[in-house]
Amino acid sequence: MAEQLKSLGVARTFGEPLQVGGETVVPVAWVQYGFGGGGDADGAAGGGGGGIALPLGVYAGRGDGPATFRPNTVALLAVLIPLVWCAGRAVARVVRAAKK
Repeated sequence: MAEQLKSLGVARTFGEPLQVGGETVVPVAWVQYGFGGGGDADGAAGGGGGGIALPLGVYAGRGDGPATFRPNTVALLAVLIPLVWCAGRAVARVVRAAKK
């Protein structure tokens, strides 16, 4: 397992550069892994793990010019909609508590 964990670094977050339409693009993702272990009262051991990769966008550039980040708008919306909803609920509760 130690050998597999070594490959979970930057290579998983930043993909291999690709040529697309005359531009060089490097995909960027948020990658998270988790592992755990345990057992029950009978002494049986257990364990497991999992991971997620969320595509954030790409760095794209032409020739010698600077690369620019182009976000994945679908991923941003998937993250921002619940965040904005929670922030709105929190503000509403603070306002309601301040009125009392």
